Amino acid sequence: MTVRAMFYVKEINHRVTGDASSVNVEVKMGAAFGGYLKGLPEGNGDWSKWTPSGDLSITITNPGAIEQFEIGEVYSLTFERAAKAD
Repeated sequence: MTVRAMFYVKEINHRVTGDASSVNVEVKMGAAFGGYLKGLPEGNGDWSKWTPSGDLSITITNPGAIEQFEIGEVYSLTFERAAKAD
């Protein structure tokens, strides 16, 4: 089974690194609800029956991946078990 969650980008923080050719960006996201979900048919019902709550922070070092994120935009995350824990 998979669970889909909708999150919006709250912050994009570019960090200075010791190597001018490398990038390091922190993307902070929050659970999407209300106005953020207008026009999105699936909503956040997979994981939150009522007003969803949640925060996500990821560090990205791939320039191509960084370009995919925009402040205020909503992104779909799919959670799927990768392996069964022992």
